Amino acid sequence: MDIKKNLRNYTVDVAQRVVNSDFDTLAAIVQRIVQGKTEGKTVYTAGNGGSAATASHLCNDLVKGCRVNELEGFRAVCLADSNAIVTCLANDFSYEDIFSIQLKTFAIKGDILITFSGSGNSPNIIAALKTAREMGVFTIGFSGRDGGKMKDMCDLLLIAPASSMEQIEDMHLLYEHAMICSIKESLTIMK
Repeated sequence: MDIKKNLRNYTVDVAQRVVNSDFDTLAAIVQRIVQGKTEGKTVYTAGNGGSAATASHLCNDLVKGCRVNELEGFRAVCLADSNAIVTCLANDFSYEDIFSIQLKTFAIKGDILITFSGSGNSPNIIAALKTAREMGVFTIGFSGRDGGKMKDMCDLLLIAPASSMEQIEDMHLLYEHAMICSIKESLTIMK
């Protein structure tokens, strides 16, 4: 087994897939997030497992990384971050409802929900998207494969052009960092 060759092949494959991404949709997502900031809206994020880590990372970068030209960062909350809230809601209600209940508690019309699901079929993500739409919350999704059920639930959906969960998650994190760099540039111009 040639480990170095396997590592290089994986990396080259992901890089080629990233280049084939839908950058029009990614640009529209950035524009909507920046618009949300100018309107004083809150960004909520959600995901499970590795996608929860990306959702949390996005909030970190929106709150801290987007502090430019003496502007405060975004109001951003990852719905997967509180172990106490997530486990309480999962135990007392259902795991499927952990994000929906939080949205009903915190979100208001015009806020933004950004979800990450490699399959596009995570039941708690689908439930959150349904709740968000009912509340008038703008829905953004990042998925892979064929987009899954998220395809019909998001105002904007970026599908990573891959089937491998590892590659999908790699691309989602790359999109996240590309968005943050673009958002910071937009905020610099706006100031």
